[in-house]
Amino acid sequence: MVAALPVATESRHDEQRFVLHGVPWWTYVAMRDALEDHSGLKLTYLEGTLELMSPSLLHEDAKKIIARLLEAWATENRVDLRGFGSTTFRREARQRGLEPDECYKLGKLAEDAVPDIAIEVVVSSGTVDKMAVYAGLGVTEVWVWRPGAAAITVNRLVDGVYERRERSEVLPALDLARLASYVQPGESQTELVRAYQAVLRGR
Repeated sequence: MVAALPVATESRHDEQRFVLHGVPWWTYVAMRDALEDHSGLKLTYLEGTLELMSPSLLHEDAKKIIARLLEAWATENRVDLRGFGSTTFRREARQRGLEPDECYKLGKLAEDAVPDIAIEVVVSSGTVDKMAVYAGLGVTEVWVWRPGAAAITVNRLVDGVYERRERSEVLPALDLARLASYVQPGESQTELVRAYQAVLRGR
């Protein structure tokens, strides 16, 4: 039996969330496929628990700024970093599935592969442990940004568990602290990227 539990929001910046328990794998897959046209709706599945989340404006602004800054860095440094946005990744054997806020692969992403880097913007706490989902999928690094934070936290997968790192080991040349300083939701995304590019070019 599937049980539903709505999760109340705390402020105008929080996402709208709805949680279902006792959801079979096939139901999750069918729901994800049926909601394919609703690209803004994120589904996270972990061993029978399914969370549906509608991101806030703050969430989408922050994740897009991070993506544009990271892509600007890759362009300036000629790194073959390929973005796959919020592509759905799922693994039936591990009973896990989700859509990252943004994700990247160094070089080509094979059909059955997972990204090297997933980016998560956390505006409000969810019910499903996303890090457990990422670990089960085998994503190498998960970067986490929270409102008011001065940094982006790097979590590196080691023996099935995420460990905190000072820098990215996928992109060791990236000064993530500098990039994070330009993540300023509400400001012009274009101007933030231009300012960051000027720093990268030594101007």
